[in-house]
Amino acid sequence: MSGTNSPEAVKKLLENMQSDLRALSLECKKKFPPVKEAAESGIIKVKTIAARNTEILAALKENSSEVVQPFLMGCGTKEPKITQLCLAAIQRLMSHEVVSETAAGNIINMLWQLMENSLEELKLLQTVLVLLTTNTVVHDESLSKAIVLCFRLHFTKDNITNNTAAATVRQVVTVVFERMVAEDERHRDIIEQPVLVQGNSNRRSVSTLQPCAKDAYMLFQDLCQLVNADAPYWLVGMTEMTRTFGLELLESVLNDFPQVFLQVTECEIFLSLLVKFLDADKPQWLRAVAVESIHRLCVQPQLLRSFCQSYDMKQHSTKVFRDIVNALGSFIQSLFLVPPTGNPATTNQAGNSNSGGPVSAPANSGMLGIGGGVTLLPAFEYRGTWIPILTITVQGSAKATYLEMLDKVEPPTIPEGYAMSVAFHCLLDLVRGITSMIEGELGEVETECQTTTEAASSPTQSSEQQELQSTSDQMDKEIVSRAVWEEMVNACWCGLLAALSLLLDASTDEAATENILKAELTMAALCGRLGLVTSRDAFITAICKGSLPPHYALTVLNTTTAATLSNKSYSIQGQSVMMISPSSESHQQVVAVGQPLAVQPQGTVMLTSKNIQCMRTLLNLAHCHGAVLGTSWQLVLATLQHLVWILGLKPSSGGALKPGRAVEGPSTVLTTAVMTDLPVISNILSRLFESSQYLDDVSLHHLINALCSLSLEAMDMAYGNNKEPSLFAVAKLLETGLVNMHRIEILWRPLTGHLLEKVCQHPNSRMREWGAEALTSLIKAGLTFNHDPPLSQNQRLQLLLLNPLKEMSSINHPDIRLKQLECVLQILQSQGDSLGPGWPLVLGVMGAIRNDQGESLIRTAFQCLQLVVTDFLPTMPCTCLQIVVDVAGSFGLHNQELNISLTSIGLLWNISDYFFQRGETIEKELNKEEAAQQKQAEEKGVVLNRPFHPAPPFDCLWLCLYAKLGELCVDPRPAVRKSAGQTLFSTIGAHGTLLQHSTWHTVIWKVLFHLLDRVRESSTTADKEKIESGGGNILIHHSRDTAEKQWAETWVLTLAGVARIFNTRRYLLQPLGDFSRAWDVLLDHIQSAALSKNNEVSLAALKSFQEILQIVSPIRDSDKPETPPVVNVPVPVLIGSISGPGLSRPFVRTDSVGERLGRYSSSEPPIVTDELEDLNLWWAAWNTWYRIGSESTKPPITFDKLTFIPSQPFLTALIQIFPALYQHIKTGFNMDDLQKLGVILHSAVSVPISSDASPFILPSYTEAVLTSLQEAVLTALDVLQKVICVGPENMQIMYPAIFDQLLAFVEFSCKPPQYGQLETKHIANAKYNQIQLFAPAEWVALNYVPFAERSLEVVVDLYQKTACHKAVVNEKVLQNIIKTLRVPLSLKYSCPSESTWKLAVSSLLKVLSIGLPVARQHASSGKFDSMWPELANTFEDFLFTKSIPPDNLSIQEFQRNESIDVEVVQLISTEILPYANFIPKEFVGQIMTMLNKGSIHSQSSSFTEAEIDIRLREEFSKMCFETLLQFSFSNKVTTPQEGYISRMALSVLLKRSQDVLHRYIEDERLSGKCPLPRQQVTEIIFVLKAVSTLIDSLKKTQPENVDGNTWAQVIALYPTLVECITCSSAEVCSALKEALVPFKDFMQPPASKVQNGES
Repeated sequence: MSGTNSPEAVKKLLENMQSDLRALSLECKKKFPPVKEAAESGIIKVKTIAARNTEILAALKENSSEVVQPFLMGCGTKEPKITQLCLAAIQRLMSHEVVSETAAGNIINMLWQLMENSLEELKLLQTVLVLLTTNTVVHDESLSKAIVLCFRLHFTKDNITNNTAAATVRQVVTVVFERMVAEDERHRDIIEQPVLVQGNSNRRSVSTLQPCAKDAYMLFQDLCQLVNADAPYWLVGMTEMTRTFGLELLESVLNDFPQVFLQVTECEIFLSLLVKFLDADKPQWLRAVAVESIHRLCVQPQLLRSFCQSYDMKQHSTKVFRDIVNALGSFIQSLFLVPPTGNPATTNQAGNSNSGGPVSAPANSGMLGIGGGVTLLPAFEYRGTWIPILTITVQGSAKATYLEMLDKVEPPTIPEGYAMSVAFHCLLDLVRGITSMIEGELGEVETECQTTTEAASSPTQSSEQQELQSTSDQMDKEIVSRAVWEEMVNACWCGLLAALSLLLDASTDEAATENILKAELTMAALCGRLGLVTSRDAFITAICKGSLPPHYALTVLNTTTAATLSNKSYSIQGQSVMMISPSSESHQQVVAVGQPLAVQPQGTVMLTSKNIQCMRTLLNLAHCHGAVLGTSWQLVLATLQHLVWILGLKPSSGGALKPGRAVEGPSTVLTTAVMTDLPVISNILSRLFESSQYLDDVSLHHLINALCSLSLEAMDMAYGNNKEPSLFAVAKLLETGLVNMHRIEILWRPLTGHLLEKVCQHPNSRMREWGAEALTSLIKAGLTFNHDPPLSQNQRLQLLLLNPLKEMSSINHPDIRLKQLECVLQILQSQGDSLGPGWPLVLGVMGAIRNDQGESLIRTAFQCLQLVVTDFLPTMPCTCLQIVVDVAGSFGLHNQELNISLTSIGLLWNISDYFFQRGETIEKELNKEEAAQQKQAEEKGVVLNRPFHPAPPFDCLWLCLYAKLGELCVDPRPAVRKSAGQTLFSTIGAHGTLLQHSTWHTVIWKVLFHLLDRVRESSTTADKEKIESGGGNILIHHSRDTAEKQWAETWVLTLAGVARIFNTRRYLLQPLGDFSRAWDVLLDHIQSAALSKNNEVSLAALKSFQEILQIVSPIRDSDKPETPPVVNVPVPVLIGSISGPGLSRPFVRTDSVGERLGRYSSSEPPIVTDELEDLNLWWAAWNTWYRIGSESTKPPITFDKLTFIPSQPFLTALIQIFPALYQHIKTGFNMDDLQKLGVILHSAVSVPISSDASPFILPSYTEAVLTSLQEAVLTALDVLQKVICVGPENMQIMYPAIFDQLLAFVEFSCKPPQYGQLETKHIANAKYNQIQLFAPAEWVALNYVPFAERSLEVVVDLYQKTACHKAVVNEKVLQNIIKTLRVPLSLKYSCPSESTWKLAVSSLLKVLSIGLPVARQHASSGKFDSMWPELANTFEDFLFTKSIPPDNLSIQEFQRNESIDVEVVQLISTEILPYANFIPKEFVGQIMTMLNKGSIHSQSSSFTEAEIDIRLREEFSKMCFETLLQFSFSNKVTTPQEGYISRMALSVLLKRSQDVLHRYIEDERLSGKCPLPRQQVTEIIFVLKAVSTLIDSLKKTQPENVDGNTWAQVIALYPTLVECITCSSAEVCSALKEALVPFKDFMQPPASKVQNGES
């Protein structure tokens, strides 16, 4: 350009301009004056500029508008000459670059007018070219106008103009782009970033571009628009345009300025245009060329990447890359939908189109005959459209066959399938390119990250900062790259997928199918790596759909994200892409027929070889890219599950699938081809899950989640029917678990959780069984796996592994529980020794078996428990022992199988034995554990809570054992209760000594009394219904045939056990603080048992009562044995302080009894408090005894057949307790107590016997034997009186009460006691043999006679000892005795037993012989006053009884009885009458009257038949008479009293004689010749003899001693005697003679009256 700037050139320019203006002025002078004027003023203007400015050119340019104006006006004249001149001038200005922008605009407007007038066309083109090439002032609209002008001229009719214009256009277009390049060069230094990057934002807003760039952009954009037959935006005024010219221009631009298009946006327009050419309405050759062009792009991934970055990722830009891919997809679709040749090809017939072009495709037929066989050509076929696949190029390179023919005038013929094949290769190359590029870059990023992290992990101080810097740079770089990758994938996946799915469906060639599948697989993997879930799932879905038969109903494929794409067309930038669903007409070879996996399978489904191919791809995908599958594992696995089902693969052990027969339905039909494939597929399947061990944790979780949800689906399907379920998911869960044992922790919870909560609880048994199988296999494998660190050091893991086993307990299906228990058994057998902290879980499993879960389950669980107890107690932590106890106890409570319950009680005994033997070890370990727990609890601030706290842990263990046994003691089954009871008491007895002293408190209160309470409650509420049999053919004894009776046995056992413990462990229990309270409770239990209405229980209660009363107080000093016994009996004893501090616990040592006893005897004096406490205990016992006695013997108010009346053994036992008890309380036993005792004794004796028991209890009536009860009663009284006897004075006041008691019993001899209102039969009427079963029991009164008689003997004995006691005297005991005896004596022959009255007499005699002297002694005190009349009446009633002797009484008997009467009279004559002066007169009078009565034989004055038989008591009468006589002649009258007795006796005797004689005379007279009865004769003789004796005696007596009255009575006898002379009996006569003789002494002369009066 320097040439135009030189001074010479400038000077020349000025000259030329002036000459041009002059020339113009001349030309226009005539016709166009305004132009002339303008030209002239122009000359002046030029001169002025030249003169004034140094920079002339610049000044010219500045004023160029004015300078150019004249020439423009010249052109306006349209005169050719003038116009040419002007144009030449303008060109000269242009070439010197003195045209400003405004001027240029004016010039172009002028040129436009010329063009419109078709003037100087070539000159115009030349001007435009000069204008545009010499400078850059023309921009924007001016430029576009200039270019339009050229285009317009190109389309004129003139050929030369046309071609020139074409050349100009080409040049102009190039210039525009060159200007832009130059501009960029200029600005590069100023702005680092290329300006155009900013200008990509919007196609209409290019304001940010530099001017030249803007022009270039607008031009390129419009060229594209024009080629596309769209209206241009910038080239306004275009009238016509050809596509070829447009394309040529575009191509030249692209060829000449490629570097611009790697940066510049105009490319998007070109690419969009290219995409348009694929439309179905474009000619075939055009589409082919476009596809080739696209193929060229597709093999350059980096170029595609630039497109994506430059357009797709910009906000308002065309999505070029996406459009290319979608266009390919649409193109392929359109080829199927609109056959290319216009005639749809038939299946095996290729189109007849000419196979022109370089690719030779067989045109005649799709079939090639090779060796006589038929081979199918590779082709795509879809809905009747058949398109062959041609071999185009080597993969990865684009060969442009038809692009190179563009210079041809006629388009060539394109062979059929060519476009499709190229498009197919486009797709494959596109996928290959993108994936390899992105994965390569990804790999680099990952390795860089790794190295930086490695470097960063050990940085030096100085480099740290810089490291961080580089890391963050790298992060930014990675973020940018990742955005590009994601955008590329997101842009292309839809189109790719649509096209590939369609091709996959249409492909009939294995190789093509393989390629398509490979493409889908690599895309899926890439999406997975980039974390693009939707696209990944879509590709996987496509492969899955390909694996399954057409239209196969698989929910998971229709519900995933892919569903949003399938069956809907979605629009991408106006491109409509239709997702085509697979066509059903398949031309594939069917290789397998099977059943679909569905709830109601409809018929069968077929698998083709393509399905199998897809399946293998799917396996491949899962195998190689499992790590990126994430949630789409679900799709993959669901599909595999269905395929496996259709192929009939079934799970075998360990979860591997093996070909198996279908369980039901039509069998799967497999061709040999697929049969050989099956093992391979099965193998790959297993390998697939084996390879899960290489997945990272997250991927593994995805796999497991997928398997779980798959399993859920299979389960849903298996609901409600018992068909064979799909076990694929469960089997594979198992397989996955087994191969990932090394990191089992991360997958254990989801894995086992699913199996537990879902599968194992499924109603379908097969499904359940597999769930349990899988779960137990996993647990066993987990426990045997060689973990690092080993399980023994990783308790948490061990518990984690065992936990699901425990959780299985919450499942109710028995089959699952059986599996669980079998697993436990296997674990025990293989690893029982190393379970450690897992024991509680394992034991928990056994313990969780419930009663209702069936016998076999319980039996299996029990087997496990037995194994544990026999083999594993020593190996388990001691803290688990309590669980063992609980579990064993729970088996005892199971009522399914009695034997198990009983055996488990045996186990409890074994366990207790184990505790006993290993006591020290167990205790140490428990204490250690306790201390640790205590510490933890304190740290957390909580209270340590365990049962039986605060007893020491070892004791707690025992207490738990006792408590368990206690529960079993109240089991509903009698056998269990019995066994448990015996075990409980045995173990407390045998091992109780191990317990700490304070623990006994808990044993007593929480174990024993608690048990007693429960037993008592159950017993009292037990059913009284009869139980027919004991199950099966077991007969039940009548003593156990009701629940009540069975409970009675338990009550008996329990009470006895507790009592025994109280007895044997008294030395341990008594020092406990509340022993007396415990004693009271025990007594209360004894009482309630004793008062229970059950003979067995009540009797046993008394036995227990007896047992606890035999307890001896600890031996004290006073009665300590001198030396220990010779035989050392080992007795466990607690040594050492009972409340020892810390953990030192006194342990058991065996000492001799002597030592033990010795420990209780210290040198200190006996402690009084103990005494008192002991006394209180005994008094409590007495009160209990009293309550039992009074309650049990109290007669019921009403009676019916169910009335309970205590049995004789019970009453006997009750009374027998008293003597022992009394020994302890005798010191405080007072009258009230005696009263109470008496009531009980009395009532007890009164209780009748039920008639069915009477044969066993009653002695036969003839034996006079006491029942044991009666013996006991007398013994009790005997004990009492013996104690009183040696006791202090104040005790002796009890004698009278004892007498009263005994006398009451004596009365029973005549009047048996009443028992309430009960009517008892007398024994004589009880017919033993007629007692019928179930008849109301008849009650039989006892024979009380022997008892009463024995009591009487006791009374006599006792009285003999105690007659003189003050109390006995004061309380009128003698009178009471007499009063009591009066009853039998007065009854005499009417007594129930003859012995009674005889005994009564002899007793009376004995008592009187002792009592009368005492009575005489106390005569003055009046204490016996009331006794005398009683005694008199008693004599009277006995001697003159009203009872008639029985008819069968023999003479000997009668005489014996008479001798008894005589004894009584003798007693009167020896013991009473001699002491008449100490005896009340009335009494003596009564006695005399009695003797008088007795001395006269005949008591009736009338002589009747009846009296003949009356045996007269001659001896008795004689005795009476003699006594009377005896006392008539007491010579030794010492006191007036005695004289009085004699007088009374005489008077009585004489009166008696008088009566007898009178009666005799009377009788004699009446009898006539008949002799009188012998007795009467004897009597009269006796009286006569007595009279003579009396008179003799009177004569011998001192006259002063004989009363005058007496003599008068004697003399009065005489006339009577005289009357007797007439009697006929010789004996009477001789006696009469003797009686009359003494009267001679009375024959005296009568004395004078005076004398008589004086005397």
